[in-house]
Amino acid sequence: MRYQFTNACLIGVEEIDNEHRELFRLIEEAHNLLENELIEDKYDHIQSIIAQLNHYAATHFKHEEEYMEKIRHPELEYQKRQHAFFTHRMDELNITGMSENQEKTLDELLVFLLKWLYRHIIACDSMIGKLEPKEENNLEVKYTGVFTDEFKTGISLVDEEHKELFRIIDEVGNLIKDEFIPDKYDEIVRLLRELKDYAIYHFKDEEDYMERIHYQGLPAQKKAHIVYIDHLAEIDLEDIDANQQESLNELLEFLTQWLLNHILKMDKKIPVVQE
Repeated sequence: MRYQFTNACLIGVEEIDNEHRELFRLIEEAHNLLENELIEDKYDHIQSIIAQLNHYAATHFKHEEEYMEKIRHPELEYQKRQHAFFTHRMDELNITGMSENQEKTLDELLVFLLKWLYRHIIACDSMIGKLEPKEENNLEVKYTGVFTDEFKTGISLVDEEHKELFRIIDEVGNLIKDEFIPDKYDEIVRLLRELKDYAIYHFKDEEDYMERIHYQGLPAQKKAHIVYIDHLAEIDLEDIDANQQESLNELLEFLTQWLLNHILKMDKKIPVVQE
């Protein structure tokens, strides 16, 4: 198997862990059938497995989201969007009338789904139950574009780099408001590239600091950082080009809420140590 369900995939919730095992098994079964040249008429079998996988994934996502809602998991909305993305890719697995080129496409999609599932469990699902619950009043911290004392960690390097992330995200907000740019695609691509590059740079600095002070929360921080970078990497630029304003609004909501929650609920817990 290319990606096995190991102890690293366990999140500690028995029902969810068991359903993750089954999702791995179904994807791997379809992939193995596709590679087996000794089986004739294998596409009917593959199609049957894909139908099972589609149904099982929908059932699992429902169970997982219900559990996250029950414990007021703060990343529920992000998880829902990730689940919708997986479901969309599953809907593309249609092998009716498959040609040789389509077989290659199916193989690539199955490998992609297996990789996606593994990374999603490691980076996102592993945080279920390990973050502070969303407040009862359901109010979220509002992003104003201003880096106030509320967001300071006391670690000079981290605070300065957070200010730069605020600045880049604020550019996204200004782009949304600018009515004099009819086609914003090039600017969107530029800002996304700048944000991703700077986030990678910042997360490395932050993780290096946590490693130097032997901070026990480093593994959870690394997983949270992966979630952010993966989300930026998986943004569909074609979809953004077709629905620029709507996509920008959704993107800004994710960028701001993730950053605010991450700083307030995780970064502010990092000890300030004079090096």
